[in-house]
Amino acid sequence: MVKFRFLTILLLCVAVVSSCKKDEDAEKQITDFIKKNNINAVRDDSGLYYQVIKPGSGSFTYPNNTKITIKYEGRLLNGNVFDNGGGKEQTFNLAELISGWRIGIPKIQKGGEIRLIVPPSLGYGSGAVGSIPGNSVLDFTIQLSNTQ
Repeated sequence: MVKFRFLTILLLCVAVVSSCKKDEDAEKQITDFIKKNNINAVRDDSGLYYQVIKPGSGSFTYPNNTKITIKYEGRLLNGNVFDNGGGKEQTFNLAELISGWRIGIPKIQKGGEIRLIVPPSLGYGSGAVGSIPGNSVLDFTIQLSNTQ
């Protein structure tokens, strides 16, 4: 029983250290990318980096059931586009989107545009999703045309 507890604690410690290392790697990737591309981004306390390109207008407060209508493009840090919504406006329930979007989109208003650089912990995490490899930092440009 003592060996089992020891092994369990050891595995938990390894998982925590491994997770911290991935977060540090993502943070370095993001800061290097921002510096290399001369992006004037701000770091949110969550770890999300964002650049408000156009703030938009209004004073919408984004309740939990907010629907957003946007045009967007998602890229990996190497510039490969993995999604652009077909180049058309798309409507989503904000609460059902990745954490990076739930944190970043409320920083603008209708008519606004924002760039979000999303660490894996606020994106798709360690699992691959479609053409997005696991532990990917994501670079989104989002134009918000409507909120409701």
